[in-house]
Amino acid sequence: MAIETALDAHATIGESPTWVESERALYWIDVKAPALHRFRPEDNSTRTWRVTSDIGGFALTEGGGAVVALREGLYHLDLDSDALHLLAPSPFDPALFRFNEGACDVAGRFWIGVMFDPLEGSPPGQQGALHSFTLADGLRSEADAAELHNGMAWSTDGKTFFLSHSNKGQIIAFDYKVDGGLISNRRVFAVVPKEQGIPDGAAIDTDNGYWSALHGGGVLRRFHPDGTVDRDVELPVSQPTMPAFAGEALDRLYVTSASDGITPHDKSREPLAGALLRLDVGCRGAFRPYLVR
Repeated sequence: MAIETALDAHATIGESPTWVESERALYWIDVKAPALHRFRPEDNSTRTWRVTSDIGGFALTEGGGAVVALREGLYHLDLDSDALHLLAPSPFDPALFRFNEGACDVAGRFWIGVMFDPLEGSPPGQQGALHSFTLADGLRSEADAAELHNGMAWSTDGKTFFLSHSNKGQIIAFDYKVDGGLISNRRVFAVVPKEQGIPDGAAIDTDNGYWSALHGGGVLRRFHPDGTVDRDVELPVSQPTMPAFAGEALDRLYVTSASDGITPHDKSREPLAGALLRLDVGCRGAFRPYLVR
């Protein structure tokens, strides 16, 4: 299987690739060199919006803006002026936690996870709550907590919500009601053994296959709808972070990656760490909403 380097981005922690068909562009973020990026494959053009602290997720808004999840809170980012406006302060101590992973459902509810990521010292790990956000109702705490949320995706019928507790190696499934954004019936969908990496970001294909980036394992793993493993796709990076289907037919899979923590010696053996990769995995992706309302 041919794997292309779409963009040799040298990202510290590339994350959250999101295809926007109306712009024929892929948006993505770098968490630790904090910025929102836009990449247009047809001409390889890029644009970057720098932000003021670690960015853990984003969603676009109608009218040329974005909601960005920074350590200090959720902000509206004007994509024309680069101006930031606070929408909601962080519901946690930003010296200990940051937002991590974000995804919109079809109704425009923006789900945002957390990561225990202290700025100083090495205190014992703590869990933070999952949250959701709408422009009308603001930030809402949800009935789930973890040290590290990832892997958000919905089944093609919208009735199942997936979420990873990465540090536990678990991919969780919930029943989902779009009306009100309600989760229930929590159960373990799949488990990734520690030696194989941790389940990071994810994407869903049209056959309800769940594609998980195994951070530290250097592979994309596709799970069948019943949670059993279908196949692994080996990548030229050890820290893939999230896949996203893109292109007019949603038939190309883009994968962000990280170079964070890789030593200079290891980097010489892994020159594409932090790159944006592109490959054909032989299937099409389900549409991933990206607008918050």
